[in-house]
Amino acid sequence: MSVGLHPELVQAMAGLPRGVRWHMAGRARSFPLDALCAEVPAAGRVLEIGCGHALVAASLALQSPGRHVVGYDIDADKIRSAEQVAAAVTAAGGNLAVSVGGDGGSPVPAGPWDAVVIADVLYLLAPADQETLLSAAAAELAPGGVLVLKELDDHPAPKVAFARAEEVLATRVLRITAGSHLHWRSADDWAAVLEQAGLKVSVRRVHRRYPYPHALIVGRRPPA
Repeated sequence: MSVGLHPELVQAMAGLPRGVRWHMAGRARSFPLDALCAEVPAAGRVLEIGCGHALVAASLALQSPGRHVVGYDIDADKIRSAEQVAAAVTAAGGNLAVSVGGDGGSPVPAGPWDAVVIADVLYLLAPADQETLLSAAAAELAPGGVLVLKELDDHPAPKVAFARAEEVLATRVLRITAGSHLHWRSADDWAAVLEQAGLKVSVRRVHRRYPYPHALIVGRRPPA
């Protein structure tokens, strides 16, 4: 499945609470981390919106020291864990900073960003808020910058049913993820939203080896 985690990230995870470690390890096994990282430039300013415990942000930073990665999330508990991960990344020579934010004010920190990553976040927002966030993210891209979304597609049906049942459990029963109303769109719908924001869009469906209908929707701002 996903490429092996960087040793420094594994070491950082060892110092986290057991439940957080299990959550991150499970996500690493079931998430197309290597495919997502391949869509992000090897150097430049990278923003992850809704970074959670910083699994993706840390992987991006450790994979290439030329990336200056910033992650933020509205969940202060997750950011406390992410801060431990970021400290280990920094000690290993990577560039990662994390903070609590995104709940009020501008939905996207000021750029320009060479890449903005949003992974499994948008379905937690109302449709109008989804579009507001994506429009703001597109506006903060540098010329030639890339907006990388990882969301769940609307097929194949068995994987969709499994994924949605798990998300309902996570948000409404276990409360692992903040969000009470879930709003999914197809990968093609996400692509249309990014095209309306002025980006050139490609869609990659990367669910073959996973139990979830993963899709990468990648929007690129034209060069100057």
